[in-house]
Amino acid sequence: MMIDRRSVLAGAGAVALMGKAAQAAGPDGFRPGEVWNDTNGVAINAHGGGLLRHGGRWWWHGEHKTAGDAGNRAQVGVHAYSSADLVNWRDEGVALAVSDDLDSPIARDCILERPKVVYNPRTRKFVMWFHLELRGKGYGAAQAGVAVADRPQGPFRFLRAGRVNPGIWPANATAEDKAPDTKLAQDMPGGQMARDMTVFVDGDTAWHVYASEENATLQIARLTPDWTKHDGYYVRALPDGGNEAPALFKAKGRYYMFASGLTGWRPNPGRVYVADKVTGPWRSLGNPVRGSEVDQKTTFHSQSTFVLPLPPARPGGEPRFIFMADRWRPENAIDGRYVWLPVEWEGETPVLRWRDRWTLADGWKG
Repeated sequence: MMIDRRSVLAGAGAVALMGKAAQAAGPDGFRPGEVWNDTNGVAINAHGGGLLRHGGRWWWHGEHKTAGDAGNRAQVGVHAYSSADLVNWRDEGVALAVSDDLDSPIARDCILERPKVVYNPRTRKFVMWFHLELRGKGYGAAQAGVAVADRPQGPFRFLRAGRVNPGIWPANATAEDKAPDTKLAQDMPGGQMARDMTVFVDGDTAWHVYASEENATLQIARLTPDWTKHDGYYVRALPDGGNEAPALFKAKGRYYMFASGLTGWRPNPGRVYVADKVTGPWRSLGNPVRGSEVDQKTTFHSQSTFVLPLPPARPGGEPRFIFMADRWRPENAIDGRYVWLPVEWEGETPVLRWRDRWTLADGWKG
């Protein structure tokens, strides 16, 4: 399917009027929760997304939403933007388009969520993973989809979709886990469910992290060297913890993960975990939000999607991290907003505080 720029701009029309007067925050900063415009004055449309650095620019890929309830399903695909400074974003068009072929797994009106793009230096390919639900099937399919491209802006070529590691037990599964009445065992022949997800690259290895077992347990699955398939090794993480919206990063020699509870589109108290290895075991550090009772109960009315690592502000300084989250508006999906905040620290615990406006220069000052 071909989508020209005119149709994409028309899809953004529901918030374009609001966006005309809005910017990310001015020339060099962020205003969490407000409408953020691209350099054409159109509201940025990249929800549930992630970022990567390539070719001297930042690349942001996210769900392209449309107006109303129908926008909670994929009517367009995955949108891409690029920026030199993380504030001023250039529209790079639709990176992965949904299909007009109703037999395609990514047929228009499917559910395509939380796309994450990584660059594989071995293959020199950009690899996109996403949570996929088949058209007209609600959230019953619980599949992971993958696509590849030669350029970060695409076009991405859809490869396949399905459940994860059929016929294979997790490396840390116990006899109790394998009991016939568990969701893990019931799904084992056809593959594990994969809903809210991210991809985390650790050195030469990429990991697919996703909510599984009817969202009760996170699973962490290793990808093959080309990062387009699972290699059969995976573990259960935080079993029966009811976590979704995982967002991983590595700091201070350890692994950290933001996540949320299970309340549908409604926000809930954030969670943060720590581990010495990607595969765990993971330990809770509680709610990372510092602020009012409402802030703590709703994670600033948002849900985590990604953590962006940045280089130190000066040589020899500490690496910096941006917490990225979405304010979902399911009644009018296109009006979802972005909440980006600097990750601060209390000892070894990452914490989040609200900022009406902040810049890369002042975000990590005391």
